[in-house]
Amino acid sequence: MIRRRVVVHGDVQGVGFRWSCAREADRLGVRGWVLNRADGAVEVVAEGEAAAVDELVTWARHGPRHAVVSWAEVTEEAPQGLQDFEIAG
Repeated sequence: MIRRRVVVHGDVQGVGFRWSCAREADRLGVRGWVLNRADGAVEVVAEGEAAAVDELVTWARHGPRHAVVSWAEVTEEAPQGLQDFEIAG
């Protein structure tokens, strides 16, 4: 079990990023959350099996069809045993 926090920068709000991310996380069996930040970025916390979390991080680096991702910051964190994936805020 691993946990990664991804802060995605670019034209990533108002393009269905959170909804698409939640759908992808559900497909992969990843737990965590996604939210729009006040600075215009989208923040994702992903927790689960390493391969599934890595796949969601890779997806977040591109986002949904209408997103324009400039860059993504990825950090490792200690898993917290989350039970589902939520769209926050």
